[in-house]
Amino acid sequence: MRVLEGIEPQEVMHFFEELSGRHRCSQHEKDAADYVADFAEARGLEYHRDDLHNIIVKKPGTPGYETAPTVILHGHLDMVCKLDEGVTHDFATQGVKLKVDGDRIRAQGTTLGADNGLGISYMLALLDSDDIPHPPLECVMTAMEEMGKVGGDNVDLTKLTGKRMIDFNWIEEKQLLAGCSGDVSCRIDIDADWQQAEADRTALLIDIRGVLGGHCEFDIHFERGNAIALLGRLLRAAMQAGDVQIARVSGGVQNNVIPAEGAALLWVRADDADAVQRAVEALAGDIRQEYRRADPDMRIAVTRPDAQVAQVFSPQAAARLVQVIALLPDGITNQNLDVAGNWETSNNIGLMVTTKNGVEITNTITSAVTSRKHAVLDRMRLLAEMAGEGVRARQIGLDAPEFPWNPDSKMLEIAKQSYERVMGRKPDVLVSVCSLELGMFTQRIDGLDTIGIGTNLFDLHSPKESMDHTSAARVWPLIKDVMRSLKT
Repeated sequence: MRVLEGIEPQEVMHFFEELSGRHRCSQHEKDAADYVADFAEARGLEYHRDDLHNIIVKKPGTPGYETAPTVILHGHLDMVCKLDEGVTHDFATQGVKLKVDGDRIRAQGTTLGADNGLGISYMLALLDSDDIPHPPLECVMTAMEEMGKVGGDNVDLTKLTGKRMIDFNWIEEKQLLAGCSGDVSCRIDIDADWQQAEADRTALLIDIRGVLGGHCEFDIHFERGNAIALLGRLLRAAMQAGDVQIARVSGGVQNNVIPAEGAALLWVRADDADAVQRAVEALAGDIRQEYRRADPDMRIAVTRPDAQVAQVFSPQAAARLVQVIALLPDGITNQNLDVAGNWETSNNIGLMVTTKNGVEITNTITSAVTSRKHAVLDRMRLLAEMAGEGVRARQIGLDAPEFPWNPDSKMLEIAKQSYERVMGRKPDVLVSVCSLELGMFTQRIDGLDTIGIGTNLFDLHSPKESMDHTSAARVWPLIKDVMRSLKT
């Protein structure tokens, strides 16, 4: 028996459960794309697939809609794959283990992948249907959206003819999406200048756990702790309290996720170990007090593991590392004065790893204004210059453009009318702070009229992620009504 059997809308939940059983972590979309390709072939539908596993599936209009203007539908195949603390799970062989918890669908110990598996499932249900009136469909399912929108930047849009578009990568039922931000990522490299570790020292481990983390756009305004930024503060306290060398540091799982964990292994002169531990624990207590509301379950442990260290950062490199972390922008930098209640620009210090050469810190800057986004990127370049030799900052991945609000959008008016018919109330029209792939479509397809339709999803990019299936049951009739309304 299927876990989601009996959960409405069944025609959508069937495909969501099918996708949940397939490996679709970012950069591993082949299994999911194979499923979609087999689906299209079995139904005689035209499809196009590229080497990145972007896939476009086309379906003619239903009787009476054959000559209606084509509509593009969009979602992304990949998901953020993150485990709950203490959970062992192999996404490649086990997929996602679903469970129903009242009105919510969750995963057992992992991220759920409703972002954006639900959007893909809506499209598959429309492609599979034989009783829903709709215009010609061009369903675009992109890969590696969660890894810098690589799929959206590389998908072959010359395969598309539509000038109208609906995106299903949204997370609130009450809203129609009418605009969104763009983003760019910056990686800062700090050379370690590795030195041989000295004798007569002891290992000290700083370990941060239990931070809520979350999505770097949807959740940035909650002012939750950023485990990398907090680790920088603790490292500075340790280095001020005694003779401390850094062996390795780490934090986060992905650049677009607020890091919920971080750790540093220190190599401390034996005579200074007690003083250093006291200083770090004192600051840890202050930090927990600061974040008592935003992160009530935060844990900061300072322990002395039985570990041997072969090499450490040079003192100069360690100082540069701490300086960079401490001075990086963290969180919201500008409010949006055009859209009340929105923030305009933010930065997420998302991922920190120790490599054979030193440390890599990856940041994601999100903004509704391109020049503001580039200004923050330039601050990071200047910070690297100030830190000195051995520190470099460079843009990585794409410079994703914003999707600007169009007050004359016909698609928005059609969707608003459908929303009132189906939901019995007016929708909120949102220009969002998040960065989606929509700007990549609107800037490359001249005259593209775009909106987004969402379903209530919660705690994205974290193992607490959930989907309100009663919301999906309400949104599915809305989607069908919009399809019926696109005859002309």
